[in-house]
Amino acid sequence: MAAKTLKPLKGSPNAVSTQTSIKALHMDPLPYGKDRDQTVETIKMVMGQLPRTELAEETTDTLHYVVSSKLMRFKDDVEFLFDDEARQVEFRSASRLGHSDFGVNRKRMDDVSKRYRRLMG
Repeated sequence: MAAKTLKPLKGSPNAVSTQTSIKALHMDPLPYGKDRDQTVETIKMVMGQLPRTELAEETTDTLHYVVSSKLMRFKDDVEFLFDDEARQVEFRSASRLGHSDFGVNRKRMDDVSKRYRRLMG
């Protein structure tokens, strides 16, 4: 079975992903906790702490959030993919519009990663 993948990045600097070969846009995946359920719940807890963040879709393997910016209400898509084989969480965070996001997606996912790792101990 082929490994599941997230939507590829377009290459503009307003996104980050654990599954891109573009060095400037790459981030490391998150390790699983005890099991998938604990991992999913922890991601939900972390994302629930972020302002203007809404769970748009949940499937067996993914969570898709929409985050609205404070001033202009621009929408960013944040997706998580749970990989049981590799025991890690792949993610992608990208702006829907524009070219540059002044590092917002990277800062958000740095913050999410730190919060997640703290909760996982």
